[in-house]
Amino acid sequence: MRVLGIDPGLQRMGWGIVDVAGSRLTHVANGVCRGVGQDLAGRLTALFEQLETVVAAHAPDTAAVEHTFVNKDAAGTLKLGQARAVALLVPARAGLPVAEYAPNAIKKVVVGVGHADKKQVEHMVRMQLPQAQIAGPDAADALAIALCHAHHARFASRLDRAVAAAEARP
Repeated sequence: MRVLGIDPGLQRMGWGIVDVAGSRLTHVANGVCRGVGQDLAGRLTALFEQLETVVAAHAPDTAAVEHTFVNKDAAGTLKLGQARAVALLVPARAGLPVAEYAPNAIKKVVVGVGHADKKQVEHMVRMQLPQAQIAGPDAADALAIALCHAHHARFASRLDRAVAAAEARP
């Protein structure tokens, strides 16, 4: 399974891709889409087009996006929500299932604690994907999102097998 993790942002949208084979995780690629231009529509268009290129180039099987947290700046939260819509829309238009995870859930899976800082997250991503040349903090966060989804998908597949085995018993 190939997982695309997306860290939404209006100026920098991180993306990271990992392959999952059983318990083995392999780094495929990572990078940052840049929202260029002065107006919101232009930035969103640039993000959309760049993320579409990533999806077309790497053919992921599934995607995961970080939930937006609400802060004191309502206008900033709304703008981030619009960038997040791009992050959800591009993989959905490509026919991919898209999962969503809260920032604390991602940190809990990758670092072991839900309130880890960015440096701790990046360090643990580097530990789990030592071959990766990470394109910055936004790409590290996106790889963490992909790792979180890989963990949850492995657990879900084990649960599905257990349920199927239980239902097959007379």
